[in-house]
Amino acid sequence: MDETEFWEIIDSTREAADGDPEDHAELLVERLLQLDPDSVLDFARHFEARYNRAYHWDLWGAAAVLLGGASDDAFDYFRCWLIGQGREIFEGALHDPDSLAELLDEFDEDLDGDGEELGYAADEAYEQLTGVVAPDLGVAAQPAEPEGTPVDFEDTTALADRFPRLSDRFGTP
Repeated sequence: MDETEFWEIIDSTREAADGDPEDHAELLVERLLQLDPDSVLDFARHFEARYNRAYHWDLWGAAAVLLGGASDDAFDYFRCWLIGQGREIFEGALHDPDSLAELLDEFDEDLDGDGEELGYAADEAYEQLTGVVAPDLGVAAQPAEPEGTPVDFEDTTALADRFPRLSDRFGTP
């Protein structure tokens, strides 16, 4: 599976789910079940590589603004959700997290920002197809600490200064 096919699967299942992250995860599993196990593992590798790439302080700070705060787990689920938003939003957010203010049409912190189930979709599909747990993907682990300059999530002024467009549109935690 190449990168284009990976993003096509993400996009088609998100569109069919009409933006609901839980429905998106269910549809993603259904779509992956149509593939052979090796292709599901390829999909999982693409997902994991992007998930690890998004382990960045600036992105965590943007998540904190959008979610009204972001614990370790909340940021993990946010990164899964961000991948689920598709290539344009994902890459745009990695390049400039504050650009999420323009990239996102809407953001409902009760519904959006939590893509935990998306992170498990490939594992679930692989296990249903094969009856065994997915093997190690061979993808380099994320660094011990996020990349970039740490963010003080308690300092709302610093968050507003660092993410002015997000703060203007969505407020600060």
